[in-house]
Amino acid sequence: MKRTHSQVSPTMCPSAANDSLPNEFTNGHGTAVNGSTGTENVIIVGAGPAGLMLASNLTRYGIKPCIVDDRSDKTSTGRADGLQPKTIETFKQLGLANPLLQKGVKIFDICFWNSTPSTPLQRTRREVHYPPGVDVIEPFILLVHQGMVEDIFIEDLRERGVEVMRSRPFSRYSMGQDLKDPIKIVCDNTINGSEESLKAKYLVGCDGARSKVRSSIPSAELVGDSTRAPWGVLDGVIETDFPDLWSKVVIHSEEKGTILCIPRERNMTRLYIELNPRMAEALSNDAATQDFVIKRAQEIIAPFTLKWESIEWFSVYKVGQRVANRFTDDEEKVFITGDAAHTHSPKAAQGMNTSMHDSFNLSWKLNLAIRGLALPSLLSTYTHERRKIAQDLINFDFEHANAFADGDSKALAANFAANIAFISGLGATYAPNILNIECLNAGGCLQPGALLLPARVTRYIDANPVDLQLDIPMLGQFRTCFFTANPHHSYGFLSTISLHLTSTNSVLGRASKAAEISYETMSTKSPESDEFMQPQRYIAVSRLFTPALVTTIKKEEIEISDLPSMFRESCWTFYLDDLTSERQSCTDKWLGAVEEGQVTLVNIRPDGYVGAIETWDNGQGKQACEYLDAYYGGFLKG
Repeated sequence: MKRTHSQVSPTMCPSAANDSLPNEFTNGHGTAVNGSTGTENVIIVGAGPAGLMLASNLTRYGIKPCIVDDRSDKTSTGRADGLQPKTIETFKQLGLANPLLQKGVKIFDICFWNSTPSTPLQRTRREVHYPPGVDVIEPFILLVHQGMVEDIFIEDLRERGVEVMRSRPFSRYSMGQDLKDPIKIVCDNTINGSEESLKAKYLVGCDGARSKVRSSIPSAELVGDSTRAPWGVLDGVIETDFPDLWSKVVIHSEEKGTILCIPRERNMTRLYIELNPRMAEALSNDAATQDFVIKRAQEIIAPFTLKWESIEWFSVYKVGQRVANRFTDDEEKVFITGDAAHTHSPKAAQGMNTSMHDSFNLSWKLNLAIRGLALPSLLSTYTHERRKIAQDLINFDFEHANAFADGDSKALAANFAANIAFISGLGATYAPNILNIECLNAGGCLQPGALLLPARVTRYIDANPVDLQLDIPMLGQFRTCFFTANPHHSYGFLSTISLHLTSTNSVLGRASKAAEISYETMSTKSPESDEFMQPQRYIAVSRLFTPALVTTIKKEEIEISDLPSMFRESCWTFYLDDLTSERQSCTDKWLGAVEEGQVTLVNIRPDGYVGAIETWDNGQGKQACEYLDAYYGGFLKG
């Protein structure tokens, strides 16, 4: 049973300080960008989903970013379109999912159609996209226009007093001579033709595959295959007698190529059309017109008819599988996320999802670094973790794209089945590092470096059945979840932990005190939605971590007043593992079991990944305190 581990203001760009800019670093009129005279905490280049996810999270953590974008407006047509189950869960925890779930199209199945020179087009198989063995709450892909995702973030930021600075393409940056000096950033103002300048502690490039931020990082470049065949993409309202229009469909013709058909919101359908199948002559760029792409689609889907009542967006793309050789500069003050760091085909609906989770990973680490709470080792984990995920994605996408081009429905289905956990987002796992401490948890599903899997419990205070992995909102905090069969029997252990973590004798206690001072001086406007979410329920003990207690005891056998002070104070995170309607209890599923006389602790990172798991006997409270200091002392100042 023992689990062991290795020791271990509503302005566009608000000013974070009052330092003045050098005279040469202004917009040509003697002032800095937007009238700012200080140093920003973070400048984000790019207001697509990756940049807006980063901005939204930093803002809810109390850090006001500056967002610059080269476009005059948000995305109105085209681009990315699919949210995977894990991303939907993330939006739920951010309180942003409902509008997308209401307006999007849910895809539960995938169909395969094939034709050969001697065999007419016919359905060859139908698969459930996320079969029961994939442990997700929402077993579907949610098809929503990228602009809808951007809208959700933009409105969330606006409620918190942050706007995007548009028509400001990033030009260049330069570093000061001292590491403590701010980064100098220059943007072009395409409205009046001037140069505008900013200073920042950190710069993050979320500016796409042709990222200027990436090209400004010394020796940074995309590495891999950039010579994939061209595909056309059409968004529009279709009139057809094809029977599977409202499923995800792969249609393959050995002579003419392949179509990926995806239902979209507002009665639209997106078609990805292969323009250069292996049996055809090479197609020039000039020949890939909208009319040509439409004709090719009609040829592939014949004998079914296909015509468009309207077309909202048309594009031709050629994307290879490439990963940046580095995701940051040497000083770890300039970072890249999303397409700036990795590119691949869009056929498995991974780009927007992976990009936003790059930003999700980076956001809480930047928050702690900006507040002076993190050791340098914390920011180093960004590249270590997200470059691995990018490489995993490229490896999967290479096989997936080849199976797609071959039109082999059996091979494509097998590729999906082998990678379905990764595709869903739940299978994106990190290697061991200072945050993810290897341990033995043979009886349960949780593993350090992996995401929490769905588990239902009852919230004690109001008897609500909740998803434990989602119940505590994303506020940039760690979660320390203690599992015990009987809090009465474990009172001595829990009391020792309670006293230690809330005192300056502990790393978390000292860091919590520093965090409280930081939040008093650096915070953001609270949105109206906070009145409904009530974040103070989860920061009662600390702005840095939320303690939670999970027990199998019956409700009538315990009161909140029976708990040690830290757990009483965090009464909204006291849970009963008593839902008999569930196939497996949370404790059994996550940990295998927690024996009478033992307590198991699951340290959960702010992004929902498991950090470390350990089990102690009730008399080992002192050892547990030493363990917690060793773990959190690896990346927090304390």
